[in-house]
Amino acid sequence: MLIKKVIFASLASLGLLFGVAANPALASEKDSQINQFQPIEQPLWVKGAVTAGGLALIGLEIWWFLGSKPKSQTAANRDGIQEVNITVDGGYEPSRVVVNAGQLVRLNFLRRDPSACLESVILPDFHIAKDLELNQVTPVEFMPQKPGQYTFACGMNMFRGIVEVVGTRQD
Repeated sequence: MLIKKVIFASLASLGLLFGVAANPALASEKDSQINQFQPIEQPLWVKGAVTAGGLALIGLEIWWFLGSKPKSQTAANRDGIQEVNITVDGGYEPSRVVVNAGQLVRLNFLRRDPSACLESVILPDFHIAKDLELNQVTPVEFMPQKPGQYTFACGMNMFRGIVEVVGTRQD
């Protein structure tokens, strides 16, 4: 088996060597001087339009990744359970959920996106991993004890959301 690999590698190397040596562009230095790039003059307004378009795209990318803020929703209290509906469609909507500490939380995930990445949701801080059925609501319940920010993500960790736990309010 090793001998076959050595023979094959040797033949491939010889073929590559002969292919490079037979290349007329590398064989003649005169030909390479003839095929040099020629400058093409463009009107000033074209150069300005291309530059402005490029700067606009760079600005849009900076805003998208650094400037846009995730949508947030405070959990509604129903019968002593803090409940939030989250739509799973190319990400999580809302991607930030605010709940109170020391009270049961129910996140209702409605998966609309058929991609494999969003087939499950993982809340590592609460040791929860749930499969999400397509076009069905999947409830995920847990009780956060301490204030803080806890992430949830898809199975591939490409899409993320945050559960922000705040201290209980004294009314």
